[in-house]
Amino acid sequence: MKTVVVTDSTAYIPEERLKEMKIHVVPLSVNFGQETYRELYDITTKEFYDKVRTSDELPKTSQPSIGEVLNKYEELSNEYDAIISIHLSSGISGTYQAAVSAGQSVDGVRVYPYDSEISCMAQGFYVLRAAEMAQQGVAPEDIVKELDEMKENMRAYFMVDDLSHLARGGRLSGAQAMVGSLLQVKPLLHFEDKKIVPFEKIRTSKKAFKRMEQLLNESASQSEKVKACIIHAEREEIAQKWKEELEEKYPNVEFVLSYFGPVIGTHLGEGGIGLCWYKVS
Repeated sequence: MKTVVVTDSTAYIPEERLKEMKIHVVPLSVNFGQETYRELYDITTKEFYDKVRTSDELPKTSQPSIGEVLNKYEELSNEYDAIISIHLSSGISGTYQAAVSAGQSVDGVRVYPYDSEISCMAQGFYVLRAAEMAQQGVAPEDIVKELDEMKENMRAYFMVDDLSHLARGGRLSGAQAMVGSLLQVKPLLHFEDKKIVPFEKIRTSKKAFKRMEQLLNESASQSEKVKACIIHAEREEIAQKWKEELEEKYPNVEFVLSYFGPVIGTHLGEGGIGLCWYKVS
């Protein structure tokens, strides 16, 4: 059985890796008034943050239509028998449900929609592992089983400079955002039950970095091999420095850098930093 992997643009996997692993992407979009830009295709991350700084209103985001996803599946059905379609959390987007609906409509190929229950490079880790297994000829059912096992070990935490983006986008309750702003708290956030919720209230960015490292240490000290990613929103220099510091401390952890692109950046705002990882079995 010939299997291919599809994901959406919020996995933020480097373009060269997408090509190398033959991963297909359906884009989400950001909307500035009447102008719509597809992630990866119509606007770069830098262009997006530059545009946000000069815009009077925050952009809105939109998921791919069922028709767009279906077109991608139909295109792939000419060459593949099965599609593993991995998407950002169904708790913050309807993209996964669009994949489910499109998968039920396409003929000639079996679709396995997968809810990562997360986003960004944490989602990307699932995608890359699935693509690796697909290239090895592993059956799609076994790939999904492996993803479920990864999910048991996946951890991701992040902090943002301004909670109002999450509150206005409906991804965090207004009360939580107001309290954080009043107290100048830098809460650590994470995904729980597919939604973004506060993990711990922390007063300063410095303490937030330290707490994320403590959480990583718990996993790194119990496993021979861990894959991790530092994710940033226009904070590459800070992210790179932190990566170098962590690499010295944790030789058993393989670190990569990634970013919060336009769609996720719409909700988190500029300046966010995150750390995600999973234990490799």
